[in-house]
Amino acid sequence: MASVQKNIKLPKVDLGVFGGSGFYKFLNNVKEYAVKTPYGEPSAKVAVAEMKGKTVAFLPRHGKNHEAPPHMINYRANVYALKMLGAKAIVSPCASGSLQAHVKPGDFVVCDQVVDRTNSRKDTFYDGPKIVHISLADPYNEDLRKIAIQAIKDNKVPCHEKGTIVVIQGPRFSSKAESKWFTHMGWDVINMTQYPEVTLAKEVAIPFVNISLITDYDAGLVGEGIEPCTAEEIIKTFVSNNEKLVKVLNRFIELFPKNFTSNAEAELKAAVLHE
Repeated sequence: MASVQKNIKLPKVDLGVFGGSGFYKFLNNVKEYAVKTPYGEPSAKVAVAEMKGKTVAFLPRHGKNHEAPPHMINYRANVYALKMLGAKAIVSPCASGSLQAHVKPGDFVVCDQVVDRTNSRKDTFYDGPKIVHISLADPYNEDLRKIAIQAIKDNKVPCHEKGTIVVIQGPRFSSKAESKWFTHMGWDVINMTQYPEVTLAKEVAIPFVNISLITDYDAGLVGEGIEPCTAEEIIKTFVSNNEKLVKVLNRFIELFPKNFTSNAEAELKAAVLHE
């Protein structure tokens, strides 16, 4: 059983991973930390373990028992917990639906763009008096994307090297009209959690990468035997993808340089308008 630590003597980690509770069984010598942040408690205790010569922190965004729906996740606490642990980068795999026929269930997409269609989420650390206008022009770190693409290909998983992910509020799925609109706009995948994770990571200067696991086709692609998604289908397909994802993450961690650096701090500094 993992030991639970308080904020005293938090470890320094190389890499943070947002994922599901299924990852725990693949970790050895795990220590769990009940991290207290200025934004409340994260979704669960943070599990820290050594993997491939790196210290890795795992945090299940929905809680250890998947008790937090996407619109109720404390995204700020989750991201800030990894900041407190000193994570040099964050990997954010997520279950996603396909908006394009060529993006098939079972495929992995390493997204390079994001569209926010959520509402009322706490999506900034800067409510004043410090004012920061972070750029989301390039939401995902290119060096991390290259590592993710290589890790996926090394495991012979079908990989789309680019894609735009549209993030909806949830917990409901899209209407057919909404889904067809997203497809018409040329967006590739749909999800409920990538925003505000990605922009919050930018605001604390942590490079971020997404790996979208395609579970099904979205409602707007219904036809020619394609049926609309259900929560049960998403969960079932995600479970079947989990084995592939764990292999990909293991390879990603192996490829991730322990001395990884980026220009995230400089980007954040340049975004400060008022201290």
